[in-house]
Amino acid sequence: MASFSEFGNDLYTGKRSIDFVGRRKLWYSIAVVLILASILIPWLRGGFQFGIEFRGGSQFQVEQVADTDQTIGEAAVGSVVQDANPRVTVVGGNSVRIQTDQVSDDETASIKSALAEAYGVADNQVNSSFIGATWGADITAQMLRALVIFVVLAGIVMALYFRTWKMSLAAMTALFHDLIVTAGVYGILGFEVTPAAVIGFLTILGYSLYDTVVVFDKIRENTTEDSGESRRTFAESVNLAVNQTLVRSINTSIVAVLPVASILFIGAFALGAGTLRDISLALFIGILVGTYSTIFIAAPAYAQLRGREEGIRKKTQRTLALRESSTGAGVRN
Repeated sequence: MASFSEFGNDLYTGKRSIDFVGRRKLWYSIAVVLILASILIPWLRGGFQFGIEFRGGSQFQVEQVADTDQTIGEAAVGSVVQDANPRVTVVGGNSVRIQTDQVSDDETASIKSALAEAYGVADNQVNSSFIGATWGADITAQMLRALVIFVVLAGIVMALYFRTWKMSLAAMTALFHDLIVTAGVYGILGFEVTPAAVIGFLTILGYSLYDTVVVFDKIRENTTEDSGESRRTFAESVNLAVNQTLVRSINTSIVAVLPVASILFIGAFALGAGTLRDISLALFIGILVGTYSTIFIAAPAYAQLRGREEGIRKKTQRTLALRESSTGAGVRN
């Protein structure tokens, strides 16, 4: 622990430095690969698996079964309706949930009886429900509307707070990276996208921006302190700020990930709580991706955007020239 604290102190004082800004092309390349994989692999797999709340359909739940074999439920549904596309999952260890395409009332009654017989339970231990596709479409529209409103308002607030649209643009770039990669993990691993998962997606937006604002605050402090005689270039000041907040970002992420991981692996997989799993999985992935994007994408992108400004470019040239002249004088002496 002492060595880690010493490492963090060295990063803060500049005794040690990780070149995040100078290696931005490497980080950009990794980000592009992740984004392409997040888009192409789910597309090659046939797209995302949306929950019944989005696509609509019928749902059956069989309580207190002795055998949770998923093929039993598939065979029972297939004996009544051939093309119902049943999806069977185990819930809570002793219950089975079967989701199908929309079926008629008569088919619903027949499927309930078939499931009760197949799993060896009473008819009243099989519950059924129906969700219309219109309701799912409304949920999708509200999700997209909430996302657009959040991104627009967050971009405006950040531009006003930091007094530059370039910080806002860099933060929004990292934010979209987080969303695409998190959603891509769902598509790659075949996890079902449910309203609970969407809540998790929207929640990680706030966490990602919080981490970015902390780093950007330090960047603004460092670059504001740089005077005309500063021996640091703008990019070096940005890189120093990232190094100074690196340990804090790691600690914050660990503190945030630990309870989410406990919910995910204990509450969800051990107890079988589907809603907890969907929310915590999105949060778990999003926190990790959000920490990465703040350090490796947002800060280098901001340094690159500001580095093209005429005043900053001239100051960088003066600083480098002064540094070279000082080095040359030292060699001659």
